[in-house]
Amino acid sequence: MYSITSTKKLHNGIEMPRFGLGVYKMDDPEEAFNSIKKALDTGYVAVDTAAFYKNEQQVGEALRASNKKREDIFITSKVWNTDQGYDETLRAFEKTLTELNTDYLDLYLTHWPVPEKFAETYRAIERLYDEKLIQATGVSNHEIHHLEKLFASANIKPMVNQVELHPYLSQVELRNYCKENDIVITAWSPLGRGHVLHDETIAEIGSKFGKSIAQTIIRWHLQSDHIVIPKSVTPSRIEENANVFDFELTSEDMATIDTINRNERFGSHPDHFKY
Repeated sequence: MYSITSTKKLHNGIEMPRFGLGVYKMDDPEEAFNSIKKALDTGYVAVDTAAFYKNEQQVGEALRASNKKREDIFITSKVWNTDQGYDETLRAFEKTLTELNTDYLDLYLTHWPVPEKFAETYRAIERLYDEKLIQATGVSNHEIHHLEKLFASANIKPMVNQVELHPYLSQVELRNYCKENDIVITAWSPLGRGHVLHDETIAEIGSKFGKSIAQTIIRWHLQSDHIVIPKSVTPSRIEENANVFDFELTSEDMATIDTINRNERFGSHPDHFKY
């Protein structure tokens, strides 16, 4: 049975929390600070940010205000597309550390696989890992062909691939490939940017446990062995999203949710992103 502090071991032995807070589109500094602080006070032990989100500073401030020890909170950030390349990534990372006011990151990701640059970007991430400035290496929005290109030159395989993943986009082929290569999957947009929150099938399953659709989806992610980072700025939702550790979906429930895949994206496809 999972808890809010449950972890998954990455292939280098680092323990990554299975559940955390995503902070995409938390644009208002005060709202971002309050939301992140609320999550940490609720018991969240992971925060997923990015340079592009422009709220790394608020993550650092909320962490200090929470009186949590830095080593007890797992912080992920990402290098944005316009900062990719080897030297550029190293410079972007320095800025991220400054914004967060920390001397290391738990996980650093290539945000999108910018053509002609993502391999060099990952090479810089490997250097940061070698220099012990990050605890783990990873990528985001990488398809199988992107990963295969990295494998051709990388000294160490990415430990994490963060991708759009929810019941309407179950990404089975990519998930299986990552599992075979010991790469942990993190689900961004785990609730399908809200589009899945009206699904009657999931509502029916959740009602058996007295749980909301969002809670049922988050539980599906956890039992599917995904890292899950739901986002909310609403205090009650931040608590609700974390209240998923007192029930367990049956194998039949899991299979039913697995069948509602539509291969429907609500974000960009990595091969068609406007780089």
